[in-house]
Amino acid sequence: PEGQTLALDVGGARRTIVLPLLGRFQVDNALLAAALAGPDEADVDRALDGLATLRGVRGRMERAVLLPNGAAAYVDYAHTPDALHRLLDAVRPHATGRVICIFGAGGDRDRGKRPLMGAVAAAQADVAIVTDDNPRSEDPASIRHAILEAAPGAIEIGDRARALAEGLAMLRAGDLLVVAGKGHEQGQIVGGVVHPFDDCATLRTLAGQAPSVYA
Repeated sequence: PEGQTLALDVGGARRTIVLPLLGRFQVDNALLAAALAGPDEADVDRALDGLATLRGVRGRMERAVLLPNGAAAYVDYAHTPDALHRLLDAVRPHATGRVICIFGAGGDRDRGKRPLMGAVAAAQADVAIVTDDNPRSEDPASIRHAILEAAPGAIEIGDRARALAEGLAMLRAGDLLVVAGKGHEQGQIVGGVVHPFDDCATLRTLAGQAPSVYA
């Protein structure tokens, strides 16, 4: 997915604009900003021309990988049930194939959200992979178990790098992978130690390596 093509009526004239961002909310935000660009139509036209060059915020619906078959992998900071729901809802129209979601839940944080996130992924993703996301002082397996109780069909891969490798390997033409939870973060917190880890960088390194063992 390269973005969205918008057909607009501007002052009675039809315009076609490519917005290089996914999600209906991105369309709403971009058009509102363009409408507020200035007092006359020329200002709005210039703002609309600039939409094609927009770049998203790092770690927010950020495209990490575009494979030759057209499948893509995105990274997002979504780490609550509502945010995960909105993320999966936003990407669904852009996948002609499956939506694959990799996510986890942080340790020493709200335990009640874990099964809720599992339920969201089970309902909205075609494939859900539950992995570790900053377990901190908690047992990572216990966190994953709490999520999996509400997503019994999900795949459990604790090691985050291995989970990302598997998600990438699953991608077929038209599929879309979303890796939720870390976004812009560049570390995995385990037992009080921050281990360097970047979802985007890891996906880009792994792209095109081993075949899937699940697909």
